[in-house]
Amino acid sequence: MVKRYRLTKEKIKNEIKKCGREPVYFIKNYCKISHPEKGLISFKTYDFQENLLQDFNDHRFNIILKARQLGISTIVAGYIAWLLLFRREKSVVVISTKFEVAANLVRKVKAMINHLPDWIKIATINVNNQTSFELSNGSWIKASSTSSDAGRSEALSLLVIDEAAFVEGLEDLWKGIYPTLSTGGRCIALSTPNGVGNWFHETYVNSQNGSNDFHHLELPWSVHPERDKVWFEQACRNLSRRDVAQEHECSFNMSGEGVISPEDLEWIRSSVKEPKYRTGFDRNYWIWEEYKPEYTYMVVADVARGDAVDYSAAHVFKIETMEQVAEYHGKVNLDMYSVFLDGVGREFGDALLVIENNNFGVSVLDKVIELEYPNLYFSMKGSHKSITQLEAMNNNSSIAGFTTSMKTRPISIAKLEEFIRNKQVKLNSRRTSEELATFVWRNGRPEAQKNKNDDLVMSLAIACWVRDTAIDMAVKDVNYNKAMLDSVFVASTKMSNQIPGQLGYKRSLDLTNDSRQLARAQYGWLYKG
Repeated sequence: MVKRYRLTKEKIKNEIKKCGREPVYFIKNYCKISHPEKGLISFKTYDFQENLLQDFNDHRFNIILKARQLGISTIVAGYIAWLLLFRREKSVVVISTKFEVAANLVRKVKAMINHLPDWIKIATINVNNQTSFELSNGSWIKASSTSSDAGRSEALSLLVIDEAAFVEGLEDLWKGIYPTLSTGGRCIALSTPNGVGNWFHETYVNSQNGSNDFHHLELPWSVHPERDKVWFEQACRNLSRRDVAQEHECSFNMSGEGVISPEDLEWIRSSVKEPKYRTGFDRNYWIWEEYKPEYTYMVVADVARGDAVDYSAAHVFKIETMEQVAEYHGKVNLDMYSVFLDGVGREFGDALLVIENNNFGVSVLDKVIELEYPNLYFSMKGSHKSITQLEAMNNNSSIAGFTTSMKTRPISIAKLEEFIRNKQVKLNSRRTSEELATFVWRNGRPEAQKNKNDDLVMSLAIACWVRDTAIDMAVKDVNYNKAMLDSVFVASTKMSNQIPGQLGYKRSLDLTNDSRQLARAQYGWLYKG
């Protein structure tokens, strides 16, 4: 470090020029940071941090997928300190998951400037607040909330989004704040991963594909030169697999608070394949396998209005194996959807047709009944117990279709998770896989991420519930009745109480051998189906 007492005016001038040209030189030689054990120390940068500073200069938009504890927020603070000090009239806004987190980054920048040698402070702080400050050269920085009007009133030189993957509603916020960067402003978005489907994930993936202006950079734990496998194993000892992926491995797919575990999502993705046919009036009906008469099938459908943000969705499954053989996902009017479902069900051998009876579903059900579909799912009001279409006739307590309620929704989602965890369902669809990846816990409730859909997920959950509850229970009822009938013996006063070989035994009076056949003849009505 260059000592103040050795500098002449000419050397001071040259040092200031060099610092103004090279942020790496400025930070390494003059910035100080607070260490939890050593106190105030010089900021000695690593190669990966210096490369990052170069990226900040070379690219307007930077997005950084990072592990924890790499000092990325601190190097960003050093870059901001350099920008404010050596550039006039620069405006910087910092947003984060919480206002306090953004304010903490502002305080880091202020501390770096305050601890600089006096001779290098070519601009001084003349407006000083807890969460913002302004320099005498007109440059300023402030922490901002994540409300929809954040940063809207200023033309920004730099926007910093810290922990961007965790900022709620960042999609809408970005739409509002992006125009403030249109005059040449820059953006640095940095975060550990938090699942897929959010703004940070999609922006990062799009930057990899070259479909936006962001320069992407991935910084896993291993970029730190002082960390090795021993350090990694120790750091991960008390973390779950999901936490390890999020904190250290920069894995989008394995991180996040998804309803379906990262491992199960990976398993689902491994089975995804392109459909054999893309057909239907809008080519959104995907078929992987045609009807096979040796199998029985189930069609489960969710109904949307057809002109809103939601989609109508339907799955076709083999009941025996729970393999997905066809799927529909599109926007269609109710009459067309009714005819479509009727046709799909008949195409797959008069499959059991399960339609969610929400507001719009009732209209579809009425139309399907009018079309005289022969194998429609019915249940009992209140208990949700499934009954056959024949039983539902003249039964005032029966209701057509599946009722999604406060009671059945969590149960069906739990059944979905169970089926996937136990690998009891085989999914072929990329569309379903993508929806499952963005089906997350939000405020304790399982639902789609903001601006995502869960129509395929919910119809899949209903399919799992019906397969396990309605169909399996029906089979169990039949088996129970068979077992009961097999245990029935017909009593008769004429039946011999002797056994063969005993004195007085008469074979003509021994009905034990024929009792099962007689029981079946008398009580056959107990069998279902």
